[in-house]
Amino acid sequence: MSAPFVAMSVLPAHRVQVSSSTSRRRCFSRQSISIRPAPPNRLLNLACSAKQDTIDKVCGIVKKQLAVAQDTLVNGDTKFADLGADSLDTVEIVMGLEEAFSITVDESSAQEIRTVEDAASLIDKLVTEKDS
Repeated sequence: MSAPFVAMSVLPAHRVQVSSSTSRRRCFSRQSISIRPAPPNRLLNLACSAKQDTIDKVCGIVKKQLAVAQDTLVNGDTKFADLGADSLDTVEIVMGLEEAFSITVDESSAQEIRTVEDAASLIDKLVTEKDS
């Protein structure tokens, strides 16, 4: 036996309407149902445009360029500055990424890179443009 279908819609004034195939429509006030936005990190991860294998490769290159211990956690959200990188380190990271992915990053794009995710997204974009 399958579970009944339940549909929800958000109404003005923070009211939620719930309907199902086995019951009439019911409205609940804000006091009975709490609606909260997703945490910022979750939204960021859902909006991620880089491929996971690109992120992983960038993480390895960043660790190598900054001589970061292998057990240090580096992921898409990791900021280069949090790993101790200065502007010269960032330039070296970009040069390493250009070599590893056979791409060329223009100076204005390089200045926008702050995190592993920023770098990986740019790389995916440049590789796609190069291949087309």
